[in-house]
Amino acid sequence: MTHVGKSATKVRYICQTYMEQKPGRDGQASLKIGKQFQHSTAAEAQNRAEREAQSQDCAGADAYMICEDPDSGEVGSPSFLVRLGNVPESYDF
Repeated sequence: MTHVGKSATKVRYICQTYMEQKPGRDGQASLKIGKQFQHSTAAEAQNRAEREAQSQDCAGADAYMICEDPDSGEVGSPSFLVRLGNVPESYDF
């Protein structure tokens, strides 16, 4: 007997770092994504963000979770676990 139904939503835990870019023509520095790591738990992602944020070349780090529908490929908005240092505004994400 097989069950036909919805696939379970997949949860991903991400640590993402940011690096500062040199000021452009407008004289303002900006951020760019540095590294991105996927983890199996929220605690692992948060711990990694805390470690990465202490690195000299890291301007800031986020740990967040996203939910993905495997059937449609739709990805929800991030739910931030921790935001450390210089990070983009959440509406820029």
